[in-house]
Amino acid sequence: MNIDKVVRVARLFSFYAPLLTERQQEFIRLYYHHDLSLGEIAKQQGISRQAVYDNLKRSEESLEDYEEKLRLLKYYDGIRDELDRLNNMVEKIEPRLEEDDVEKLKGVLARLQAYQEGELM
Repeated sequence: MNIDKVVRVARLFSFYAPLLTERQQEFIRLYYHHDLSLGEIAKQQGISRQAVYDNLKRSEESLEDYEEKLRLLKYYDGIRDELDRLNNMVEKIEPRLEEDDVEKLKGVLARLQAYQEGELM
């Protein structure tokens, strides 16, 4: 299994899992998260290996289609990149700022990163 594909599917799944059917979610979890083979999933589900493959293929296509239309992963990555750039800028100017201002900036950055990670709502 290609590690880049595994990472891509896992990232897409974290955004779009609720848009998949329960069965599609289950198959993605079994194959990508629990590392079960097509044959193991087929046996567990009482279906053919081909049926598992077809379900996974459709699920992956659905995830890619959702990303193409909604661009949540691209948006998330863009925000993360800009937060990293802002963090680097704060580190560069930190010696020229008052300690109180540095703490305020770092607090804002920490809250933005927490929002971006879904930890604050």
